[in-house]
Amino acid sequence: MGLYDKFARLANDREQFQTSGLNPFGTCIDEVYSATQGRIGDQKIVLAGTNNYLGLTFDAQAIAAGQAALAALGTGTTGSRMANGSYGSHLTLERELAEFFDRPSAIVFSTGYTANLGVISTLAGPGAVVLIDADSHASIYDACALGGAEIIRFRHNDAADLERRMLRLGERAREAIIIVEGIYSMLGDVAPLVEIVDIKRRLGGYLLVDEAHSFGVMGEHGRGLAEALGVEQDVDIVLGTFSKSLASIGGFAVGGKGMDVLRYSSRPYIFTASPSPSSIASVRTALQKIALHPELREKLWSNAHRLYHGLAELGYTLGPRISPVVPVMIGSKEEGLRFWRELIAHGVYVNLVLPPAAPAGVTLLRCSVNAAHSDEEIDTIVRAFAALKK
Repeated sequence: MGLYDKFARLANDREQFQTSGLNPFGTCIDEVYSATQGRIGDQKIVLAGTNNYLGLTFDAQAIAAGQAALAALGTGTTGSRMANGSYGSHLTLERELAEFFDRPSAIVFSTGYTANLGVISTLAGPGAVVLIDADSHASIYDACALGGAEIIRFRHNDAADLERRMLRLGERAREAIIIVEGIYSMLGDVAPLVEIVDIKRRLGGYLLVDEAHSFGVMGEHGRGLAEALGVEQDVDIVLGTFSKSLASIGGFAVGGKGMDVLRYSSRPYIFTASPSPSSIASVRTALQKIALHPELREKLWSNAHRLYHGLAELGYTLGPRISPVVPVMIGSKEEGLRFWRELIAHGVYVNLVLPPAAPAGVTLLRCSVNAAHSDEEIDTIVRAFAALKK
């Protein structure tokens, strides 16, 4: 067998997509004009398939901060945090993140994926038990597998199923690690954190919440779902990314003082080059925006309601709740591909999500809105979907 023969089916599917029209996998956005406008080929498009929730990718202050850091500190650190990759700005950002979350400690990672890999794989080593939501992100699954822990999946957003599995563990439940997400990236639904916290209080365990898609989006201060539901004190570690609301690249974990030991035991942290100074500088500026401008969240949620209601009135089947992630359920892979291409022809870019990436074996046209979308742009998205109905 050849080295790549086992991927023959995948290669054939990819070839089919490439030869039959615009390829949805690795689509090239040829130009990006703003947080909401771009170009694919000759077609100008409304960008409705990004995670740029607060619309800060073109924020003038964040860009200026990044440019200044680029000029002063160079293009990259060329080293890990343990070697030569901890600059003053990395440490300052960690202090600012800890203050933002009102936690004793914060650790900055090179990506959100690496943050999950670094924290979870280190804590969930051989002999540990991890209970994860069945719809957890790939990085959570990979982190658990890397650590070598016993992995127990519970049904998506089913706190009763989590409790049943915790009870079966008996005394082992007291040391178990429970991992859920704030907003789930495919369906836009949220974890039942209040119920999960109640289970933790009664049966024990440690709770980690990946707030990648809810950080900057939910809560009075933008700290995420745990803040919005008033259960922050029951969450042991919050994980997040810089690549959504913070409009850059990188990741983070915040928690108690004891979490600092992970700096000396987490292989993904020790052996990965640290984020570039320009990324750190833009993130620091964006973090200040989240803290000082709650009106960004207000506009984001206004846009989310406008798009959700507009698509629902057209008769589309959507996700279970209003959120900045608005998934449109499509009947088949072939129909999803056709819809995706026709949306681009109508000037709208969304994400085509096929099984197994989409949960429950469905095909999704995943829309996402941000605070920079105007009412007119949201209406353009709705009109494009209306044209497909015809």
